[in-house]
Amino acid sequence: MCRNIRQLHNFEPPATPDEVHAAALQYVRKVAGAAKPSQRNQAAYDRAVEAVAAATAALLDELVTTAPSKDREIEAAKARERSRERYAS
Repeated sequence: MCRNIRQLHNFEPPATPDEVHAAALQYVRKVAGAAKPSQRNQAAYDRAVEAVAAATAALLDELVTTAPSKDREIEAAKARERSRERYAS
């Protein structure tokens, strides 16, 4: 599951709230050990996702770097190439 969490810092354009929420959801799923919680645990699960998303957004707002911003399309192309090489055999 955690492979789905992508780096969100230092991209142009910056990470969207949807990307932050998706990363938080993946994190909570991994920690909870379930992709979908039971009805009884749904409220706790939802609160955890929102708390992790808020913490992630705060972190991204505060991080500082001198490195140039990465281009999303270039990074996606690199990832596709790595994947192609990994599964070529």
